[in-house]
Order: sequence, then structure tokens, then C-alpha cells
Amino acid sequence: MKIENSYKYYKNLDCKYFPCHRVETTEIFNCMFCYCPLYFLDECGGNYKLSFHIKDCTDCTIPHMDKGYEYINNKIIEANKEKKSNK
Repeated sequence: MKIENSYKYYKNLDCKYFPCHRVETTEIFNCMFCYCPLYFLDECGGNYKLSFHIKDCTDCTIPHMDKGYEYINNKIIEANKEKKSNK
């Protein structure tokens, strides 16, 4: 499967950290959310560990895999709705 660079997908093969996670294949590895915008959510849905109250997202590949863009945007929408309803 080849995915073209677009507003949902970007692969930075020149990055010295590429790939930044251990994955089976880098064919669809997405660098769009190099730093996950869900990091500051208490429950982002990702595979993270807490180490001294700091999130370690090393084992999470959600932002980098197929449908990660949609997942992140939906989580942001949910968080905004929740924030508005709690006011």
C-alpha cells in the first residue's frame, strides 16, 4: 500500500529518528503527528505507561499508523465537547 503525502499523511525519511517506534513495517508509517497532540489528555486511548507521573508513549503507534489522523481528530473533538459540557 502506498499512501501519498497529503494533509493527512507525511513521511519524513530524512529524520534521524525514523522510524521513532518499533513497527513491523514503515510502509505506511505516518510522521504527521510526530509529537502527539493527545499527550495532554488524561485518557488518550493510546498504549502509554506512567513513569514518575510522566507519560511514556514509546509503545504507542496510533499517531503513526493507518487511520491515526482520524483517531486523533475524533479524540480532540470528543475532548472539546466534554470540556464544553463541563462548563
